[in-house]
Amino acid sequence: MDALGLVHTLTFDAFGTILDLGGSHAPGLGEFLKSKGSGMTAAELWARWRYRQRIEQYQDNQFYTGHYGYLDSSRRALIYTLRSSKLPFGDVDVARIMEGWQELSPFPDAVPGLRRLRSKFKLVVLSNGERDFLAHLVKNRIQYDFDGVISVQDVGVFKPNPQVYRYAARVLKAEPGELLMVSSNSFDVVGARASGYRGAYINRYDLPYEETPYRPDVEAGDFLALAARLGCAQA
Repeated sequence: MDALGLVHTLTFDAFGTILDLGGSHAPGLGEFLKSKGSGMTAAELWARWRYRQRIEQYQDNQFYTGHYGYLDSSRRALIYTLRSSKLPFGDVDVARIMEGWQELSPFPDAVPGLRRLRSKFKLVVLSNGERDFLAHLVKNRIQYDFDGVISVQDVGVFKPNPQVYRYAARVLKAEPGELLMVSSNSFDVVGARASGYRGAYINRYDLPYEETPYRPDVEAGDFLALAARLGCAQA
């Protein structure tokens, strides 16, 4: 049987896969930079912030001092990024920029792609976000009725820690090989594949995949292309 033949459920990363983080944060970051008279672009500041947040999350996993959560890791990363970029800021600036997380918007292909994928699969969010934060985003920003939403808050570590994928498989009462992790973050696909999942790399950012034996089963540019690759009917 084909490696994907047993898959009945797709687990989706939210941040950067369903939700357009850079595009959503651009207005707030641009306003902040303009107010400081900086020549830096919003895209550049976002790239630095996003990079640092991943470091914060990895450190959260490694230090064993307690799980601080997605929004806290983002706030700490923002402060570090503003300092390292030599940008003046105060608490009000940080609070205003962080409000952008509540106003995230999905990529244009996300919901139409989800509708097509549902013709063959159950669809579940498996995200590094906190439970209440994810509930807000799913209801008010993505506005799609998933079959389930699983937060790493229930585990106490961020993806790609294997505990997250194993926990999700238990919650879904599925063997790992019956689950396909869908993510635009290659480390997420690697973590899932190393835990026995199948993997779909949504290469939204034209980036190379990790140099690892844990390869994706399918690669696509967006959700509509993934639906076509998986043989899902038109919505």
